[in-house]
Amino acid sequence: MIFQGACLGAHLGQDGIVEICFDRAGSPVNKLDRLSIAELGAATAAIRAIEGARGVLMTSRKEAFIVGADIFEFSALFAQSELQIEADIAQRNSVFTAFEDLNLPTCAVINGLALGGGLEVALTCDGRVMADHAKVGLPEVSLGLFPGFGGTVRLPRVAGVAVAIDWITSGKPQTAQAAAATSLIDRITTPETARTQGLALLESLLANGEWRRRRAQRRAPLATEGAWFAEARQRLGKTSQHQPAALAAVDLMERAAGLSRDAALELEHRAFAGIARTQAAASLVQLFINDQGLKKKSREYERIAGKVRRAAVVGAGIMGGGIAYTSAVKGIPVLMQDIRQEALDVGLAEARKLLAKQVDSGRLTQSAAAQVGTSIQPTLGPTDLGTVDLVVEAVVENLNVKQTVLADLEKRARPDTILASNTSSLSISQIAGALQRPENFVGMHFFNPVPLMPLVEVVRGEKTSDRAAATTAAYAHALGKTPIVVKECPGFLVNRILTPYFLGCLQAIHAGADYREIDRVMEEFGWPMGPAYLQDVVGMDTLLHVLDTISAGFAPRMQLDFPHAVRLFVDRGRLGQKSGVGFYRYETDPKGRPRKSVDPDTVALLASVQPNGPRNFTAAELRERLMLPMIIEAIRCLEEGIVGSAAEVDLSLILGLGFPRYTGGPLKYADWLGMNHLLARADQFASLGPLYAATEGMRQSARTGRTFY
Repeated sequence: MIFQGACLGAHLGQDGIVEICFDRAGSPVNKLDRLSIAELGAATAAIRAIEGARGVLMTSRKEAFIVGADIFEFSALFAQSELQIEADIAQRNSVFTAFEDLNLPTCAVINGLALGGGLEVALTCDGRVMADHAKVGLPEVSLGLFPGFGGTVRLPRVAGVAVAIDWITSGKPQTAQAAAATSLIDRITTPETARTQGLALLESLLANGEWRRRRAQRRAPLATEGAWFAEARQRLGKTSQHQPAALAAVDLMERAAGLSRDAALELEHRAFAGIARTQAAASLVQLFINDQGLKKKSREYERIAGKVRRAAVVGAGIMGGGIAYTSAVKGIPVLMQDIRQEALDVGLAEARKLLAKQVDSGRLTQSAAAQVGTSIQPTLGPTDLGTVDLVVEAVVENLNVKQTVLADLEKRARPDTILASNTSSLSISQIAGALQRPENFVGMHFFNPVPLMPLVEVVRGEKTSDRAAATTAAYAHALGKTPIVVKECPGFLVNRILTPYFLGCLQAIHAGADYREIDRVMEEFGWPMGPAYLQDVVGMDTLLHVLDTISAGFAPRMQLDFPHAVRLFVDRGRLGQKSGVGFYRYETDPKGRPRKSVDPDTVALLASVQPNGPRNFTAAELRERLMLPMIIEAIRCLEEGIVGSAAEVDLSLILGLGFPRYTGGPLKYADWLGMNHLLARADQFASLGPLYAATEGMRQSARTGRTFY
């Protein structure tokens, strides 16, 4: 053994081959952090100092090769100035360059995942062998970044410019077969023979001297086609405004192509430091950290929760069928009950449709889909619930109906069975008033469509027990969802924060703003659809009920004192997509999907709720009129303890609403804007009413400099 650390070891074999084996102590995976990079540097120095070495084989004892950089180190790194980041990255990269410049042939054995920095390490080698099940890739763009450990320099020189542009700007992991179609991989092999094949490749590189040619190629300037970069710029233009990393990587690779390796690496260090200081990088890295923290919390719920081996959905239809399918496809059998055969048929048809899509996409075989289908047991009318651990009630959104149904379910269930209501607006504590065991009752708010939307709000009523909340959250996690446990309030968390956004939109329309301009501005900001379009999708009648319910719960702050567009449209039967016309007009395209177009009557109709006529607003004013009340409401939710952390607020809005990811969520966005900016805008819009009023906690944060992250 010539070197042994906590992350890797290096030993010299009798055949003169040094093996560097990554095997991080106390961890199931290898990752690149300061410690592992420092140890690679120490191992490289030790190899350089010994005699008799003929080559170097780089391997991993874990299932994966190296899964990437340690993202938890990024927050501290990116808090530095650009010059400090550049120096830091250059210092770390000097380790990879020193390894690459060993006067010995080198080969990497990629036995499993090699992502981000893992692939960048492998690129420093002269040859690469890859197991047939392994994947490689450079996913940094998903974090608002591009590769910073030499990936933009070495990948074009090893696999070609076109491949490098595709892999780096898409961030997609690549199979062994895709990698072998380039010059990145020399051999594909089975996991069992990967090391042997790596040694054989190393001997081949030694015998024919090919490693020296490859080494020289990686150090030299690169011949390129300008069309590759021009095409990439055109493709990426629409997304680069808020997430500039992919386009910046293209620019960097074009500028670096004509330079030597070392000069190109210097360019990469400088460009990486700049991109690391962008809003997107700060936000998306924080989102990753938030997501990891929430996954850990979900695992904690599982430790204290009751096990859900069988579930039930009461109330079929589209929603019930979606819930039943989602449970069954994750291996948890489910009863689906309704009092109407028609609703039961709709629920079963929905589950079958979703299973057929899985078969068509290749995610399930026909036999597996059939097996999942048989685990959904339809039942008409009351049935015994003695074998069921958790019941999801998904009946009509009416307090009396829900109380009646749940009281009946409680009688037919075991004393320890959890009852969960899929209500989106009713009080959990009020519903629980009809129950004998309110401690076993909880809200379980799925978002529609259930199979696609990743968020589930688990709502605690006044008497909900820890066990009930944890069991429901653990069940949601088992369904592949992200559960957020929230304290009860009107609208819970997501709809409560969304309501001021809609109210801000209705206020702007009342003040004369063009709904089409509002949609354009907010879509340009990063929302998947503008608020007028979103109101059409939700349905005006549904939205009016939600607005009235939530606004009443936070009166007078959320109450509008003027006739507004939603009520106008409901009175006229313009319910949005469901009726074919709302703000916009809708027709069905050849695939049966609603297609939006401008309705010529809308502007004239809206004139009746615009007492001062039309008015032009700047994009900045429209953006702030809609976003500010939403941010303030998110802050109120955190201050009131509706959820336990800023991370839960931000992830809920991103997963539940499609809040623009590059912002990191409303509270991360508030940190980016700064509390003084928010207070100044709150004062600027004070005349618009209490919806725009800052909280005392916000003013205190401005005085102390406290942030949410």
